[in-house]
Formats: sequence, C-alpha cells, structure tokens
Amino acid sequence: MTSAPLHVVCPSCEAVNRVPAERLQEQPTCGRCHRALFTGQPLVLDDRNFRTHISRSDLPVLVDFWASWCGPCQAMAPVFAQAAGHMEPRLRFAKLETDANPASASALGIRSIPTLVLFHHGRECARMSGAMSLSGLMDWVQRQLALIARSSHTTPA
Repeated sequence: MTSAPLHVVCPSCEAVNRVPAERLQEQPTCGRCHRALFTGQPLVLDDRNFRTHISRSDLPVLVDFWASWCGPCQAMAPVFAQAAGHMEPRLRFAKLETDANPASASALGIRSIPTLVLFHHGRECARMSGAMSLSGLMDWVQRQLALIARSSHTTPA
C-alpha cells in the first residue's frame, strides 16, 4: 500500500516535489534540477526563500535563527549540523542568519539567539532559545515530532 505523497521543497532550486513517504529514505532527487532533496546538512534560508520552505513543505522544518557574532550560536552550529545528519529526512533542518535577514526574524519576534523554531505546514509548533547538546536537541525534537504526529491524528469533536 502506498501512502499519499509528501511535498518536499528542493534545497537547490526550491521546486516543490511530491515524494511518497515510504521513499524518503531512498535519497530522492528533485524533478526539476535532479539534485538530492536531502543532504544531511542544514539548508541556508534567507528572507526571499524562508516562507517557501516553511509553508510549502509537508515535512516539519526546524529553523536555527543565529548570528555570526554570537558565541552560543557558533557553539550550536556543529550540534545542529550533526542532528540534521541523524534526523533527515524525517524533518528539514535550516538556518537563517538574523542580521542578514531581519524581515523573517522580526516577523517572528526573534529576540534572542540562538533560537530554534519548529514549523509544520507553515505554522510555528515549538520554540526553544539557547544552545543545546546533541542529545538535548534530539530529545527536544523527538518530543515535538511526537506532539505533531499526535495532533495530526486527532479529529475535531
């Protein structure tokens, strides 16, 4: 039995691809540019492509809002990259530099960095500020994904 395809935004050309959920682990490629849809690395977002990636993807998208001058952000960067390598393609990992992309950060009220925001279908589902260890980050993400899964299986009364 085949599940309904998921919409996955290409990290290279931003085309929206339809990928059956059971094929996510098979290293799918983009139908337009033929590059890998998942690289195991966080993708770099900016004010121009931010909305496309968080609202057009059926996968949850975890965005690290950071700045180059921020010590805790620098400490968090390798942890975030490791988590991407472990957890893709269950969700998309992305980074947005707040100084270079003030519109997206401002619209979301990002006041401290690093701040992680988890989106699903364009909606903010969870937020966490401060640097974390790899195990702390992965545990937090697992809990949030479980809440998303539970809420998507709930039907209104």
